[in-house]
Amino acid sequence: MTNQLNLNPSQQLVLIIDPYSTGCMVAQEITKRGYPTMAIWTKGFSDEMKTHVPISCRDLTYVDELQDELQWSLDDLVLAVDQAKVRAARKIGKPDDYYTIVGCIAGGEAGVDVADSLSEQLGVLSNGTKGDFANRRDKRVQQELVRDAGLRAVRQACGETFEDVEEFLRSEQFPVVLKPTDSAGSDGVKLCHSFEQAKEHFHHLLTVEAVNGGYNTQVLCQEFLQGKEYVVDHVSRNGVHKTMMVWVYDKRPRNGSQFVYFGMLPIDPTSDEAKVLIPYTRAVLDALGMKHGPSHGEIIITNDGPCLVEMNCRAHGGDGNWTPLARALTGSYCQVDVTADAYLDEKQFLKVPDVPPSPLKAHGLEVNLVSYSNGKVKSMPGFDIIKKLPSFVWLSPAASIGSEVKYTIDLITSPGCCVLSHCDEAVLKKDLDFIRYLEEINGLFLYETKGESLARPNVNTFGLGSLPSGKKSHHKRASTLDRPGLLRIMSQDRPELGMGLGLRKRMTTVDASREVVVVTDPYSTGCLIFKEVQSRGYKVIVLWTMGFSEDMKKHVPLSCGKMNYFAEVDEAEDVGETTRRLYKAAGTFRIVACIAGGEAGVDAADVLSERLLVRTNGAQGVFANRRDKKVQQELLKTAGMRSVRQAAGKEWNDAVENFLKNETYPVVVKPTDSAGSDGVKLCHNFDEAKEHFHALFEIEAINGGFNTEVLCQEFLRGKEYVVDTVSRDGEHKTCAVWVYDKRPANGAAFVYFGMLPIDTSSQEAKLLINYCNNALDALEMKNGPSHAEIILTASGPCLVEMNCRAQGGDGNWQQLAQALTGGYSQVEASVDAYLDKKAFSVLPNIPPSPAKAFGQEVILVSYAEGKVAATPGYEVIKKLESFVYLETGVGTGSHVEHTVDLVTSVGSVILLHHDEDVVQNDIATIRWLEKNNELFDFEKSSYMMKAVSTLNFQNLSLSDAMTM
Repeated sequence: MTNQLNLNPSQQLVLIIDPYSTGCMVAQEITKRGYPTMAIWTKGFSDEMKTHVPISCRDLTYVDELQDELQWSLDDLVLAVDQAKVRAARKIGKPDDYYTIVGCIAGGEAGVDVADSLSEQLGVLSNGTKGDFANRRDKRVQQELVRDAGLRAVRQACGETFEDVEEFLRSEQFPVVLKPTDSAGSDGVKLCHSFEQAKEHFHHLLTVEAVNGGYNTQVLCQEFLQGKEYVVDHVSRNGVHKTMMVWVYDKRPRNGSQFVYFGMLPIDPTSDEAKVLIPYTRAVLDALGMKHGPSHGEIIITNDGPCLVEMNCRAHGGDGNWTPLARALTGSYCQVDVTADAYLDEKQFLKVPDVPPSPLKAHGLEVNLVSYSNGKVKSMPGFDIIKKLPSFVWLSPAASIGSEVKYTIDLITSPGCCVLSHCDEAVLKKDLDFIRYLEEINGLFLYETKGESLARPNVNTFGLGSLPSGKKSHHKRASTLDRPGLLRIMSQDRPELGMGLGLRKRMTTVDASREVVVVTDPYSTGCLIFKEVQSRGYKVIVLWTMGFSEDMKKHVPLSCGKMNYFAEVDEAEDVGETTRRLYKAAGTFRIVACIAGGEAGVDAADVLSERLLVRTNGAQGVFANRRDKKVQQELLKTAGMRSVRQAAGKEWNDAVENFLKNETYPVVVKPTDSAGSDGVKLCHNFDEAKEHFHALFEIEAINGGFNTEVLCQEFLRGKEYVVDTVSRDGEHKTCAVWVYDKRPANGAAFVYFGMLPIDTSSQEAKLLINYCNNALDALEMKNGPSHAEIILTASGPCLVEMNCRAQGGDGNWQQLAQALTGGYSQVEASVDAYLDKKAFSVLPNIPPSPAKAFGQEVILVSYAEGKVAATPGYEVIKKLESFVYLETGVGTGSHVEHTVDLVTSVGSVILLHHDEDVVQNDIATIRWLEKNNELFDFEKSSYMMKAVSTLNFQNLSLSDAMTM
């Protein structure tokens, strides 16, 4: 207000009703101009909200603060204000009439109604409360006033009881928005996707306390507007509306949520969208009788034009952290400054441009940070980096050391916000790209470490099988223990896959039909070996070892169909008795081989083959325990080969404790005779390692039985490979060399993305094959299949473990391996090694180079979580030109998590084609489906909708170059 009373500004008192968030900045701007302010707290306004003061306003003081008591009328409040005014004057030794009230401004959403009525009563600038305008803050009233003015408005229904809105909810297309009629910003606003969700939230809103205090009395149900969302900031005086800024929200799908806020960007006032938004917003202000003061309208441009979401009859929120950016964009002013002009300096207000300059005077935006990981925060290095960016203005983290960060799916789960501004648009873009890069690599935070599974790809891991100790699954996964839930799809449109690559009827002795082969614990790939033996005319006896579970016996790959055993024998306590049982089962047939069909059957196969006088690796001396991971490393060390530093124990002992206290972390803790990755865990400190050590003695192994010894080993760093080999009489033939594709994703450092074949003429393959063959010699693995897991460290190859059996994973890689070699895989070569000397002798020592085809295993990664309603991505994958096989435990009704390890992956796909470009394009398609959350449709659930302008940002960091 222009000083018409010829009073010194220090005598002109401004009332601020509920000053919090940006309202504090308005009060501070008024105080800076020499005008005293008084805070008035409305009925029910919580003590907690009174402390919501931006860091830039922490020194703000009022001449007095007044609480509007519940029993007071408006007249009582006016009287109390007059008394407070006198009290404030006396405090500074001035006469009772020293202060004259010249303004009454809403400092927050809850103060709007009181500001209107009190300003009207006091005779200062007021929007008034006459007629319909008595409830302009009511979101329902807003829409009706807008509709009456002939403007696009939201379809809606409002009521005190559910019956008042039931007809609307039954006729309106879902989703719909439910919110209190007088909510503070997004307080209680929720998007509901069904009638039941809407009904539940309706009743919920009538029972919960509003964020500003008090209880909701009515609930508003509205159509859900589709389109880009904008915020238009204005300041008005005497019905003249000055546009302060037009912003657009950057919203994108992420982490399974369709609408994640990435930021708020300024819009040039001469742009086509601004030309539509500004006149529409001003018409809305006129329709609401908003003649004076700040406002910010939330508007969506729909297919049929702009439509009001709601008009907030106060300054833009978010603690006013956008003010430095707004001043840079306009060259000098922002909504806070012009609000003070509107009430205290009419001449200056009229000088303010009608709209911001075009082009804007700087480049900038507000950035909402997005987390692609979760965990307990140990440090925040990314935030320190952001503060050093050339365009940095301010930063307000929503996380702190010790807090839990979640995957960002809405504004509540955003880890913070920052503002960037610079005169050079290229600098701004570079800084923004760098922040997005930090997010993508999970560089914002370092989390407290925790034990994590080191599961490797096999049927027991990727979205299909057993979880690490103590972890519960939310997948409706199929597993080795739950076959009915497992989805397996084999391509029916690839006739070339069966040409010369299938099972072969090949007799390998004079009279194979009178001979029998023993296979111990055939499951997973062991079933394929069983079928291959059978296809060559042999009878097969299955030996089930002690403790091997009934469920594991049902673990049969899709390609094997029904398993028809010549006989089944259970292992006895005594090897002699087991041998007698086998001979009895064989009857008149001659036993010609004994082959391990799975990890649990390795020891039995070694002992029994020796006893049965057939081809054997033997079980004498140290080699009686060659499956023991500790023994393996010791044998390699004895042979002078690179091996893992380690310690083991049947109980906690000094050797284990000393190793764990002196070894560099992380360390690997696992059972000495684990099946694949069963129980293997990476531990990051002594306490985690000790806890897992003891836990391994208490849990049952996946194959049955309990662990008797635990091994602690150094953590090898480097690329991880698998070398598949088959041996006969000490001659080793390499069948395939694979490398795991591991990358950071969803906050985890090592997520498996696939398994790729390596050209056998490459330098890495040559190193690996030579090392693997030497390792087999050191372990005296002379006969049968094996697959070595090897890491190529800085000091050369080092064995992780040698699995004295065929590679697992249900043998889903068999067709891929056959195509790569031109006709054989480890499965066929294994049977050759035991039953066909001539066929084995003509096998190449290594697969051909280059490979005869292109392909790989693709492990599926989820960047989202939720309950699966449909799996459209699987349908796309099945139609890919190179598709061979898909296996997953995820289906309708499953709960999918963010993929952070193999347990939380969502399936495995085999791709194969003669054209490398086809394979690469299909891989790119799968990765696009993953990244854009197109693998699954999730069941819709209601979620809270929160506008950026309502967020509270504390712990603010400012650029040295910027002041608020």
